[in-house]
Amino acid sequence: MAVSSRPWLTRNLKLTSGISLLQDAASELLYPIMPILLTTVLGAPAAVVGVVEGIAEGVAALTKYVAGRLADRFAKVPLVGAGYGLAALGKVLVAAAGAWPVVLLGRCVDRLGKGIRGAPRDALMVAGIAPEHRGKAFGFHRAADTAGAVIGPLLGLAAIAWFNGNLRLALWVAVVPAVLSVLLVFALKEPERTPPKVRAERSTVPLPRPFWQVAGTLAVFSLLNFPDALVLLRLHEIGFGVTGVILAYVGYNAVYAALSYPAGAVSDRLGPHKVIGLGLLVFALAYAGLGATTDHLAAVALIGVYGVFTAFTDGVGKAWVSSILPSDQQGTGQGVFQGLLGVGVLAAGLWAGLAWGADGHLPLLISGTLAAVVGVFVLTFGRRVAVA
Repeated sequence: MAVSSRPWLTRNLKLTSGISLLQDAASELLYPIMPILLTTVLGAPAAVVGVVEGIAEGVAALTKYVAGRLADRFAKVPLVGAGYGLAALGKVLVAAAGAWPVVLLGRCVDRLGKGIRGAPRDALMVAGIAPEHRGKAFGFHRAADTAGAVIGPLLGLAAIAWFNGNLRLALWVAVVPAVLSVLLVFALKEPERTPPKVRAERSTVPLPRPFWQVAGTLAVFSLLNFPDALVLLRLHEIGFGVTGVILAYVGYNAVYAALSYPAGAVSDRLGPHKVIGLGLLVFALAYAGLGATTDHLAAVALIGVYGVFTAFTDGVGKAWVSSILPSDQQGTGQGVFQGLLGVGVLAAGLWAGLAWGADGHLPLLISGTLAAVVGVFVLTFGRRVAVA
């Protein structure tokens, strides 16, 4: 029997990637339309966009820790299914919303689902994959996930055209791939579980010190990384129409999808701290540039640069954490890590939304400047941070 040249490309990795592609197509159909829906159709002020996304991400953050611990103690597939089911319900609520508080409720239900599914899905995904291949595995997953983020906005544009510019009707299209992703969950295979006695013993063992060093450093950065809805609102405020905002977001996700797997593969070879540190410097350039410019061509280029940042940090950060954790603490560790990042995004969304002003240039400039400092720190001390 021939030995696979990609032993890391497991059945569960392929399935979770397909599930994420469908769910992200649904989410990203909705996401670039939502800030425009809130401010122009429902009459909400710009600060509400940051508050809605910040609170929604905070709900996800609080849920991730609990879901991570549950994933190490109980079956993971039911948690993943419940998470994707709630995400689908959240999209129904947003599509049906007649006032911005209902959008907030829908986003909170959606993000509650994300919080429930994230850590158990990631633990399920890496089961049986050696640590030295996890950068590639997470990169493959993020590439598939983000391919959905390219497809979703394009579906949104087609839906807007089909429904003659009616944003509310276009949002209902997102429900279809969301439901399909839930159905695919039933094909996932539950990995062999650690014996109950061992799980009970491990539950009292603290997470390793290198984990806290890595998670803490990236959590500090997350205080500067406010929700993308505000970045899209910036484009709208400097003169982009609905179609322009959506196409710019498609470009961002295309860059993110194209570079996610190569970034993961490079991190397996050179070390995740180098890839993430470079990614944070790219973030600084993108945010500061978007805060400084009102030129449309420059803004589109900077949105592409922003996609490079996400490709260099999202999957690579999860792989870095995963490589530090023992197999029976994967769920708990990912839950804590993703929860810390979510709390940071909550805080970032709140302060950026409140400081947004007329066009949001000031929060972008502040975050871009401070992110450069964090990026230099990670590049300089990252290897030391990840060593016990």
